[in-house]
Amino acid sequence: WLPPRGRIIALVLLNMLLTVIIYADLIYFRYFQDMISIPVLTQAGQVSSLGDSIASLLGWADIWIFIDWLLIVPVAVYSIFRKRHKRDIALSFARPSKLRKMMLRLSLSLIIFASGLTLVFVPVTYAQRTWAVGLFTGNWWNMSLYNVTGVIGFHGYDLYRYAEDHWLHDNKLPEDQIQEAKQWFEDRGNVRKQLEDDSMFGRYKGANVIMIQLEAFQNFLIGQKINGQEVTPNMNKLLEESMYFKNFYHQTAQGRTSDADLAANISLQPLPSGSVFIRFAQNTFDSMSAMLKDNGYETRVFHAYDGGFWNRNAMYSTMSYDKFYSKKSYTIDEPLGWSLGDRSFFQQSVDLMLSEQQPFYSFLISLSSHHPYKLAASTQTLDVGDFKGTIFGDYLEAAHYVDDSLGDLINRLKAEHLWDKSIFLFYGDHDNSIKEWEPFEKFLGKPLSELDRMNVLKQVPLIVHLPDGAKAGTYSQVGGQMDLTPTVLHLLGISSADKTMVGTPLVTDNPLEGKKVVFRNGGYTDGKVFYMPADDFIAEHAKCQDASTGQALALTACKGGAEEARQELIASDRVIEHDLIKNFRSQPDIEK
Repeated sequence: WLPPRGRIIALVLLNMLLTVIIYADLIYFRYFQDMISIPVLTQAGQVSSLGDSIASLLGWADIWIFIDWLLIVPVAVYSIFRKRHKRDIALSFARPSKLRKMMLRLSLSLIIFASGLTLVFVPVTYAQRTWAVGLFTGNWWNMSLYNVTGVIGFHGYDLYRYAEDHWLHDNKLPEDQIQEAKQWFEDRGNVRKQLEDDSMFGRYKGANVIMIQLEAFQNFLIGQKINGQEVTPNMNKLLEESMYFKNFYHQTAQGRTSDADLAANISLQPLPSGSVFIRFAQNTFDSMSAMLKDNGYETRVFHAYDGGFWNRNAMYSTMSYDKFYSKKSYTIDEPLGWSLGDRSFFQQSVDLMLSEQQPFYSFLISLSSHHPYKLAASTQTLDVGDFKGTIFGDYLEAAHYVDDSLGDLINRLKAEHLWDKSIFLFYGDHDNSIKEWEPFEKFLGKPLSELDRMNVLKQVPLIVHLPDGAKAGTYSQVGGQMDLTPTVLHLLGISSADKTMVGTPLVTDNPLEGKKVVFRNGGYTDGKVFYMPADDFIAEHAKCQDASTGQALALTACKGGAEEARQELIASDRVIEHDLIKNFRSQPDIEK
């Protein structure tokens, strides 16, 4: 559709643009093991952090990426500026008409465009229907998209995805809905404010905080034995001097590990589709790391895997961590599973902690108990009996290894005189994705009711050790991952009353009356009832059960709580999808 010289200019510019994009992706990947995306570009710190290392990311072999420029640029310049000779005048009937030229160009354009679409969409559609099912709805890593769509397809989809969330739709909520969300969070903040009269508020002011997120670690493992051997001996021993919350629940959805991170460190509900870390990494959040940083803490996050996985590089910049130690910060001296074994990961992380100024907040994300749980024979020290060679047996082996690694970590913290100066807590991030119930029932030695199965799926351990070992014991009150940040802030004496958070503190003199744990599907439990909405979304098909016995109750017993759960999810979704925290900060408090 362009004149001859215009075609040459356009082709050269497209060539140079694609070369720059590919090379930028390459450089960014060398540092972050991820591709540049729109959310990354909105995080200035992400790109600027390359500055100090840019020289180390370049190589002489990279010249080959630009080698075609030596040919196309001079040819383009020559073609553009060379003197054109006038064509011989031909008879008018020998020249094609303008209409014919237009039809020819239109036909060729449509053929080429259709061919391009076919080459892009056919393999992508095939992948999406076969081995990459759910790729575009539950995406967890830009690389997974890049490997299917290619460079142009990835950046095109990334732009579309960002536009869909931020530009294509009217993302502005009506003012009344903004005020409803603001009011909901102010009411929840007032609950936390009232608890500041509690004796535990500020009792450990200035203590370090070490929080660990254990991969796929479920609560049913605690205290269990197999063939006379404890599955979690170190955790069991730790219960003697720590707080153990036996009715603690994960609150994750499609975002899995990233949702657990979101809930634990930002205290908001996950989204019904996709991961907040992927979709809204550029938003404003009230994160624990930012609040602790404002109160003089060094804040670090540790995870021995690629920094681009779950878009952590961008999200941790948003969350205001001082430093993210990803896989490139560790020596892989104990290769195990997906990356570095937890034993070495914990020890190397302590080495890094020792370089931090106290007080510090260290958030560690483990990896060794990741599906499919295969460990090297040298690390298998648990006799799983009949479960040997099954995925359930492998899971028990992995959990036992993680427990052993955790025991070594605790001993190291004691040796380095950090144990008595730190609030130490850990929790599981989500279930283990094992779908068959037979091995669970065999391991636990009993048939599992529907409620039992729900608790096995949803419950993860929470163990909190306070610097002086206070309040040790087992607690039956319900709690969820969204309560972790409010709990830590409460113990440190840092008010979260004015923050946009869902959770409430768990470590208080007395359990909070009426406390509910709300799940992404609209279900909830308060320790008295357990409400499970119907899969078909028909209210009459929902189930309301006694939380202790599993006995069916009338739906009216759960109706009020179900509505409260719905309001919590609506308020949290509005905050995330419409980036309302910035709006809240610019508005005066609603008059009560």
